[in-house]
Amino acid sequence: MSIKDKYSSYAELEKHECEGKDFLRYAVERSSSVAIFAIHGGNIEPGTSEIAKAIAGEDFSLYCFEGLKPRGNRALHIASHNFDEPSSLVLVGRSRIIVAVHGCDNKADKKADKVFVGGLDGNLIKAIIYSLRNAGIHAEIDASDHSGKDANNICNRGTSRKGIQLEISKKLRRKMFMGLGSGKIKMVKPIFDKFVCSVRDVLRKLD
Repeated sequence: MSIKDKYSSYAELEKHECEGKDFLRYAVERSSSVAIFAIHGGNIEPGTSEIAKAIAGEDFSLYCFEGLKPRGNRALHIASHNFDEPSSLVLVGRSRIIVAVHGCDNKADKKADKVFVGGLDGNLIKAIIYSLRNAGIHAEIDASDHSGKDANNICNRGTSRKGIQLEISKKLRRKMFMGLGSGKIKMVKPIFDKFVCSVRDVLRKLD
């Protein structure tokens, strides 16, 4: 069962949390039709910001909302279908395809070293799964209740109205980094590069 969010909108969160102390947000727009999003980055879903930044590289636009609290960052989680931070919506409106990177800590499969690929772009889902599997990474279609099929999900609000959601299990994220704590998360393992390159190889064909 999903945990209920403390805040249902950015405006509500902003009234109670301090930017720069409790959370950080930033957007980088590049000359690409693809944007990579990590709306539960930083200490909310550890590793997702780092993965999103690496996938974006210098090619794709990037948006991150990051939790900075030493503890209790789950309070900063705004569901994908409610996420409405203003600068994120500007970038969404200027991007054709959104790829949202998440950590799936709440799923029954959270102990599996897998990535669950969801969203409304069926062809892109298949292409990403194929690419990841070719790199030896366990990837499958997300059939959960949080599979990115909601039209209001941030991944489906680009101009094409269909995008991609990558739900990466905690076990797989642990394999990507030396650790998920702030001291070790900057040190990546080979599977991190394989994951990033596999997704980028697919996305580069879209521009």
